[in-house]
Amino acid sequence: MDTALIVGVILAAGLAFGELARRCRLPKVTGYIVAGICLNPHLLPLVPAAFPDRTDPVTHLALAFITFSVGGTLARDRLRRLGRTILSVTFFEAELAFACVVLAFAALRLLRPGAFGIPAGAALPLSLLMGALACPTDPTATLAVAHEYRARGDVATTIMGVAAFDDAFGIVNYALATAIARVLAAGGGFGPLDLAAGPARAIGGGVLLGVFFGAALVALTPLLRRETEGEIIVLMLALLGLCFGTAAALGVDELLATMTFGAVVANFHPRRRRIFGLLQRYTEELVFVLFFTLSGMHLDFGALAAGPVLVVLFVVARAAGKFGGAALGARLSGAPEKVRRYVAPGLIPQGGIVIGLALMMRGEPAFAPVADTLISVVIGATVIHEIAGPALAGLALRKAGEIPAAGGSGPAGSEP
Repeated sequence: MDTALIVGVILAAGLAFGELARRCRLPKVTGYIVAGICLNPHLLPLVPAAFPDRTDPVTHLALAFITFSVGGTLARDRLRRLGRTILSVTFFEAELAFACVVLAFAALRLLRPGAFGIPAGAALPLSLLMGALACPTDPTATLAVAHEYRARGDVATTIMGVAAFDDAFGIVNYALATAIARVLAAGGGFGPLDLAAGPARAIGGGVLLGVFFGAALVALTPLLRRETEGEIIVLMLALLGLCFGTAAALGVDELLATMTFGAVVANFHPRRRRIFGLLQRYTEELVFVLFFTLSGMHLDFGALAAGPVLVVLFVVARAAGKFGGAALGARLSGAPEKVRRYVAPGLIPQGGIVIGLALMMRGEPAFAPVADTLISVVIGATVIHEIAGPALAGLALRKAGEIPAAGGSGPAGSEP
């Protein structure tokens, strides 16, 4: 089948399923993923089996865009405004989710070595990788519920603030976990210095590269003669591609580089709002439809059928970390009782960046023994999280008393 025809089918299917998901009061991302699953070559022979593996340039550019947007949330004034409670809750819920999933998968290795087709030497790297994928939260579902029922209060505000910084912690954990997992997967003798040198190089190099490209954008933008919207978008996409590609060529963390790029722009570019507004207005929907539909096409049904226990283990361990970490962070920061009790359910939805992280891991030769298992578990868990998430968020906001009585009768308007 012609490539242009395949791309057209992907976009049309993603758009249609996204709209169907919206009408079912689910995040549109869920619809995009389901569209990709329906177009999966293992399920429907409409798309050549080799096609999903040839889409790396598209997924990499989409990931650069998504992580740049995550970096855009790290503006200094925003960090100051959100305050101690949100930063405390974010840190503890992200890190405890990471720890709980790592421990759960490591315990599985001890109790059932070699189970689910996971080689013994790959079990510990898989535990670290799954832990890194447990951190991020997709705030779309909670945003939709809060908007629909006009939810207002400490719990809703805290959830939105935590979601803004959750992905940043996830990307840092990803950089650290993948660097250590590479050393472990390589086998042979290694010491503490080997475990420290890899992460230091990957993280430090990624940050420095992001700072360089951020400074380049700040310097180059005023040189455009008219600074038309088209010129700015082309310059942005060019620099994003260069930043991601240079990081890959140098062997430093690509996602941390593009996130740092976004953070530099958010803090130092005089036209930061215009830049992020243009990207959101003209490219966000296209990037999301392509990226998440392609993600669904990577699902390996054989790996998923062999390990539904792994999906359940990931979902349960992640939820335990989110609930425990959110409660601990809220308690340590002196947050009100209802924040301690009801913030965590709003942090359960997962999509967005986590699928991107899984696809990046899948492309690593060192992780080939667990790649199909990893991506299938993450996509399976994402579908569960995105379906259960809105119900949990609505229940939490209702129990917290932040949904007005009049709001329970129906939506407040269309989904944002």
